[in-house]
Amino acid sequence: MIELKQVTKTYAKNNKKAVDNLNLSVEGGELFGFIGPNGAGKTTTIKLMTGILTPDEGTITMAGHDMARDRIEAQRLIGYVPDGIDLYDRLTGMEYLNFMADVYQVDAARRKAHIEKYLEIFELKDAINSQVRSYSKGMKQKLVVIGALIHNPPIWILDEPLGGLDPRAAHLLKEEMLRHCREGNTVFFSTHVLEVAEKLCTRIGVIDHGNLRALGTLEELRSGEKGASLEELFLELTDDGGEEQ
Repeated sequence: MIELKQVTKTYAKNNKKAVDNLNLSVEGGELFGFIGPNGAGKTTTIKLMTGILTPDEGTITMAGHDMARDRIEAQRLIGYVPDGIDLYDRLTGMEYLNFMADVYQVDAARRKAHIEKYLEIFELKDAINSQVRSYSKGMKQKLVVIGALIHNPPIWILDEPLGGLDPRAAHLLKEEMLRHCREGNTVFFSTHVLEVAEKLCTRIGVIDHGNLRALGTLEELRSGEKGASLEELFLELTDDGGEEQ
């Protein structure tokens, strides 16, 4: 479903390799956790996967569509929730969701069903006709999630999606992630909350200084260290990082 082959990205301003010869494959049905310290290359990798950035070398494929040759079709298969909220504050919540539905050419019946379902799940019904600038951070995060998934894409790419969510909303989003994978789809999930990755993910990739340090199930990452937590393994595998890339 997701495939990165020998992907490299260097930032010209400091000649730093944010991602260095990355090879990674994520299949349908997987809830894949992507973890690493600040500056490890997580967000750069995600921006490459979603077509926001272009790799210097290597290929990125989404459900069989090459991101370089067939970018628009590849992007249509992705629901992307970025780390950080950037919304049109003068739109109402409903106007924003309809705008996202228009972008992805979602028909009236499908968008209505999706919006009604997720407004109920995330308890946003009472605020949906208010301007986004009146929303709390958590409400904005819920709106971004609903908009990103409005076209029911097979691939969800979520960069720290639980930030700002209250415990109930975070629980419900995690349940939706699991449901999506049970239906044979893919969730690629970046998080700093290691306990969530430990409990939720079918496989985990650990990135540091642009390099994939480890990849596998929790048991495979333990490599004989019986009972080791993901936090303990993470600290063994990574160095201190700088600012997030």
